[in-house]
Amino acid sequence: MKKIEFSHKDLSNLQFALTKEILRANISNAYACTTLTSCNTRKYHGLLITPQPKIDNQNHLLLSSLDEVVTVEEQEFNLACHRYRNGVIYPKGHKYLQSYVVDLIPTHIYKVGNAVLFKQMLFQEKKDRLLIKYTLQKSDVNIGLSLRPLLAFRQVHKLTVANDVANRNYQICQQGVSYQLYSKYTPLYIQFSKKVAYEHKPEWYYQFEYIKEKERGYDYLEDLLMMGEFRTELREGESLFVSCGVEEDNPFLISRDFAKEASLRFPISTMEDVLKRAARMFFSRKGTKVDVIAGFPWFGRWGRDTFISLPGLCLAIGDWRMFRMAIDTMLEDFRDGFFPNIGKGDQSAYNSIDAPLWFFWSLQQYAYINNAKREVWENYSKVMGCILDNFSEGASNVRMDSNFLLWQGQEGKALTWMDAIVDGVPVTQRKGYAVEINALWYNAVMFYRELAEDFCDDAATAKWDEFANCFPDNFKSVFWSKSMGYLADCVDGNNKDFSVRPNMIFAASLPYTSLSLKIRQLIVEKVRQELLTPRGLRTLSPTHKDYHAVYAGNQSERDRAYHNGTAWPWLMGAYAEAYLKVYGDDAVDYVEQLYGEFDKILCDYCVGSIAEVYDGNPPYSPGGSISQAWSVAEVYRMKYMTECIKNRKERSL
Repeated sequence: MKKIEFSHKDLSNLQFALTKEILRANISNAYACTTLTSCNTRKYHGLLITPQPKIDNQNHLLLSSLDEVVTVEEQEFNLACHRYRNGVIYPKGHKYLQSYVVDLIPTHIYKVGNAVLFKQMLFQEKKDRLLIKYTLQKSDVNIGLSLRPLLAFRQVHKLTVANDVANRNYQICQQGVSYQLYSKYTPLYIQFSKKVAYEHKPEWYYQFEYIKEKERGYDYLEDLLMMGEFRTELREGESLFVSCGVEEDNPFLISRDFAKEASLRFPISTMEDVLKRAARMFFSRKGTKVDVIAGFPWFGRWGRDTFISLPGLCLAIGDWRMFRMAIDTMLEDFRDGFFPNIGKGDQSAYNSIDAPLWFFWSLQQYAYINNAKREVWENYSKVMGCILDNFSEGASNVRMDSNFLLWQGQEGKALTWMDAIVDGVPVTQRKGYAVEINALWYNAVMFYRELAEDFCDDAATAKWDEFANCFPDNFKSVFWSKSMGYLADCVDGNNKDFSVRPNMIFAASLPYTSLSLKIRQLIVEKVRQELLTPRGLRTLSPTHKDYHAVYAGNQSERDRAYHNGTAWPWLMGAYAEAYLKVYGDDAVDYVEQLYGEFDKILCDYCVGSIAEVYDGNPPYSPGGSISQAWSVAEVYRMKYMTECIKNRKERSL
């Protein structure tokens, strides 16, 4: 792949630069996120977003921006860039940006007259702390550098309004100061690698405009509190290190800490390197507990997303330990055969029928890839058996009927992954027999039987013998239409919905399938003809009357398009797997071409990652969360599958 770099021409064009976002996250779920020019366009943008355990343990934005002003021979140049109400851009520091380079350490390069200033930012892996390094790379004279912090101290989904309650005071710490606008918040410490002058002059800046929130139909104006100004001088070749964190640190070690963090980064030379770096940011770890963040900047942990993402995020990379910790963490909230869809503990919402079935698939991948079937059976067979028993006996909103198929549904609820609801009504009505639910159900039971047979649990094997014999014919009779040439998406009584959706692909991709090779080939071809895009599979055929070509507008408009035409990258993993299974090793080149298409868009939205969704029609504009776990995971798994086939071929030579 080519080097990820943006030129002065790119950066000086705000229409272009404000659509490209930068994300850095650490293992504790703290992150920094903004645009290429550091002009915030979302309420989720800022330099230090971190969980607040004394409030709600959710992410809160502390430091929105750190505005730089460079002084050269008594002339000031403001490097900051903000958008205010009605689209007013001030200051216009983007015009001094010469380039932005993504490499071992992402670097902004500013040029003011003959002075060249490098700015490099790293988010510390194990501390909620942003480290910034300013280096005067070239200059005929010493320059002045001033930094002005803009503070928010609020929950990421909300906005700040100027008020008299905010604490405008500051505390002195080692070579810096700390702020705590409201009680219960962790203080924000801003410290420097050398002594700097500080002038305290708190002042509200009004009506920053977050254009992305405006486009999404949300409140979009915010006031921020500028607390004061730090001032220092730099000579040519000198570096200044800045620490922005929630704990006081030793300022004399900031440069060492920066170098240590830099040493943990690996250079980017391939698309796989980019995806591996993106994959690391989705893990939130506290001790032995690991959560998978579904997507940045607004999602938390989702059960379904966790199980779908883990093989691509962990197993394809060889991180078995992280996989096990994430699985075991999810088990802490396992209740009555279900995993939470969202939330944890008392805040868990058990409204996902498929999360327990994806749990089987995730363990199945671990067992096969890591040759760990015994480990899976010994550690997880009781949970697996509990899920199967609950589903077969009739659990909440799901039951196994006499034909051995799973029926699911609840009035006003959307229990599959197509879960958008508008005005209390599911956008995609899928009550009854859903095709991917039953494909996953068959795969789960058969994998459980496989393990039971391998480890001589005759009772567990015999319990599902009739299922194994009867399910394939029943599945085919319920879903298959010879005249249509593909599977129904959902069946409820006599109502068979033959809308062309991607859910049928799982009946062809999963390790256990009840369908013949011929039928699976027809499914793959139907999906290829009507749903395949370079960015993922459409959620509805363009020939359907309800097809939405563009994912845009307010919440309800987006929700109506979400699963009615919008393309999802995560579905490409299943499509690639199905294609490889029905067409064999000769399909490797084709799948690698599909994988290579994503190389073209790694700089289109979140630099170095893959979005949640894309429009169903060209030019396939990105939307939703800027960096989505299962998008990255399943696209990376495409490459992993082709590499496995090529390696197997090489070993056989």
